[in-house]
Amino acid sequence: MPHMRRRYAAEYYYAKLQYMTDTFLIVGLGNPGPEYRNTRHNAGFMVVDGLASACGVYFNAWQGDLAEYAKTEMSGKTVYLFKPLTYMNLSGRAVSSFSNFYKIPPSQILIIFDDISLPLGSVRLRRSGSAGGQNGMKNIIELAGTQDIARLRIGTGPVPPHFDLKDFVLSKFKPADKELLDSALEKASVAVKEMLERGIDEAMTRANAKS
Repeated sequence: MPHMRRRYAAEYYYAKLQYMTDTFLIVGLGNPGPEYRNTRHNAGFMVVDGLASACGVYFNAWQGDLAEYAKTEMSGKTVYLFKPLTYMNLSGRAVSSFSNFYKIPPSQILIIFDDISLPLGSVRLRRSGSAGGQNGMKNIIELAGTQDIARLRIGTGPVPPHFDLKDFVLSKFKPADKELLDSALEKASVAVKEMLERGIDEAMTRANAKS
């Protein structure tokens, strides 16, 4: 009967809306390949790898070699952990492909990446803003058409005097960096969980105060 069809249609719509509302995309930026493992530019990869390990999930290929993703549940939300494999500067290509397919809006995406302007061991969570010179974030903003995408920056600086910037971001962390690096990765993981559980504003207050 018509009223029954309308009821089922409404129930389907609200179920779909609820699914979208409770689905988040957590993106770690980095470069693929063993030569980039443990480099400063791969701090984003390290965070999502740690979250996947803690949740007991494994990464799968997305559209061949475009990206890797793992689906899990955190704080009652459906969460996709995501690593673009397009190399840093083209990260937006993978992010836009995945978010468009799963209908995940920019408001439910978090991008995690390294930042040499912050000291090693610190993190900063922001709701929106410019790319701040980070080419991966710049490409994501360009393809999304908005700066209103949350980002979590992992401190990897400062750059030593007379050190080439490109060489520094692609340099590997040293054993002496381990304590501060582990601290930053832990803070980042906590910030992600608090964002999912409490919302971006409270998560920003907590994460930025701790750093």
